[in-house]
Amino acid sequence: MAGSVFDSPLYAALFPTGEVGRLFTDSAAIRAMLLVEGALAKAQGEQGVIPANSGNAIHRASLEVQIEPGALAQATGVNGVAVPALVAAFRNEMQAPEHAQYVHWGATSQDIIDTGLMLRLRQSLVLIEADMRAAIADLGTLAQTHADLPMVARTYGQDATPTSFGGVVAEWGAPLAGLLNELGGLRNNCLLVSLSGASGTSAALGPDAALTRAALARALGLGDPGRSWHNDRTAILRLADWLTRATLAFGKLGEDLIALTANGVGEVTFANRGASSTMPQKQNPVAPSALVALARQSVGLNSALQGSSVHQFQRDGAAWFGEWMCLPQIVLGAASSAKIGREACGVISPVPDRMATALETGLDMIHAEALSFALAAQMRRPEAQAVVKELCREAQESNMRLRDLVRRDWPGVDPELFDVRHRMGDAPKAARGFAAQAAALESDRE
Repeated sequence: MAGSVFDSPLYAALFPTGEVGRLFTDSAAIRAMLLVEGALAKAQGEQGVIPANSGNAIHRASLEVQIEPGALAQATGVNGVAVPALVAAFRNEMQAPEHAQYVHWGATSQDIIDTGLMLRLRQSLVLIEADMRAAIADLGTLAQTHADLPMVARTYGQDATPTSFGGVVAEWGAPLAGLLNELGGLRNNCLLVSLSGASGTSAALGPDAALTRAALARALGLGDPGRSWHNDRTAILRLADWLTRATLAFGKLGEDLIALTANGVGEVTFANRGASSTMPQKQNPVAPSALVALARQSVGLNSALQGSSVHQFQRDGAAWFGEWMCLPQIVLGAASSAKIGREACGVISPVPDRMATALETGLDMIHAEALSFALAAQMRRPEAQAVVKELCREAQESNMRLRDLVRRDWPGVDPELFDVRHRMGDAPKAARGFAAQAAALESDRE
């Protein structure tokens, strides 16, 4: 097995990451850092911090030069970061020492690495958002179509009360829609440029360092934090939190699909189920299982990432290295979840007959709560609950339906109490509400 399922050709279709996977390669990291170096030089040239012609030459070269990651490996192992070797290689490739001397002027490795990371995170969010929007659109259609389809709601794995399939679908989709609504603020507040020099004081950047940082932020389309964030990883943690919650939302969908497609339940089906190597009858919920596994992995990684956010003094190598180990996996996990979830949400179908059977099975116990409230109109609530509890016990012992016992002992109770179409509460309304929200999100995108 490969060191990571996201880098494995064998498991590429089980845990797909799409274009996001390409953003978290050594080549992509180097390309992003070169873009930062070029943008910085151009901004400094325009300010007069370095010669303008040198700034333009460095910027142009940053778009053209190609540097092989392997060529930087030995020096990176010694220095702990790739930037010193990258800068040396870049200067050499420029073949213009009069300009190359101004590469990386006043910056530090962390400025370049963190800003390059932000460029890749920004694009990752765009790609993950696209998959999430597609999943939400499919769930919205599913919720609207089946808003009034009754099914059993379950708590602690047991039959509880009636709900609607559309309402259940809305429970899957609402967290995803909520996450999309957070994205604007997240981008504005967390996709930040980093430029504050060796110890976060900007001393080597000159008296107009703040103006340089602002210019770099504009050039790259990132936010200006107005300060150093070398040892304040709040922006990283917030982005990782959003990605983890996205993975968890898809994990919840996967968990339910595993249960609802299981033998003995079978109330939902979906296309592209997996086969067993030895059991021809098996149709395994592979995609939902991948969603659950990704969610569990993300929680653990996010916990480790939070521990890595405790930096000693102004900069901390060990904490920073820990971040490198966790964050890419969190991003790739979210990308994989969104891609798997997008496909899964388009092929989910209810099995109404199985849902109806589940509602009719259980001797009407699913209506016990409603019955207790109906009887509470005639007696105190605790007494009503006690009566219903006794009726449930008798129903189980005699194998009689609860409605038949109620007809015998409490003929005044409205028979419609046992009609699931009237017992779904706000589930149909929630389904339509989510469907409208999904449609609005789709309209906003267009």
